[in-house]
Amino acid sequence: MLAWMNPEALRLTLAERRGVYWSRSRQGLWRKGESSGHVQHLQSLHLDCDGDTILLRVVQEGPACHTGADTCFFHMAREHDWEDVAPPGGSVLDELQAVIHQRRQADPAQSYVAKLLQGGRDRILKKVGEEATEFVLACKNPEAKPVVAEAADLLFHLLVALEERDLHIDEVLGELQRREGLSGLVEKASRKSA
Repeated sequence: MLAWMNPEALRLTLAERRGVYWSRSRQGLWRKGESSGHVQHLQSLHLDCDGDTILLRVVQEGPACHTGADTCFFHMAREHDWEDVAPPGGSVLDELQAVIHQRRQADPAQSYVAKLLQGGRDRILKKVGEEATEFVLACKNPEAKPVVAEAADLLFHLLVALEERDLHIDEVLGELQRREGLSGLVEKASRKSA
């Protein structure tokens, strides 16, 4: 979606870790989801190159658009008209984490994710350990297909573990980005000294 911010909205967005905007029609601050429940949980905030646009990456509760659509950008230009089509989604990991987040509220009898999350941290961590072991064993196999399948299972269960801790994959990706260009040996040594 696209919305306006003033300095106070930006300050509150960072302080509250949720989308807060300036409503031009109401001439006041607007906390996304205040009345609808469609809260935007801030994961990261990025400033563009000339400092006049801010991109918020959020975990969206419910639809972002007041029309009920997932996004406000669903009209796509055709040769002589517009067609309602959802734009391409974010990364596969973002989309998967959004599904995992939604399933947190599902019936454990109907959802594997809800069942795992309801089972608690120890159950989730046991499953991550099992999947990590299966990945290691698959890597011993000369075939690539089992390695890819087990890596997918491991990533899925890592995302469930992040969800249980109320963490987002963007935080992990941000940490990887922070380490970019840093020697692995230097990075490990800095963790030991800390």
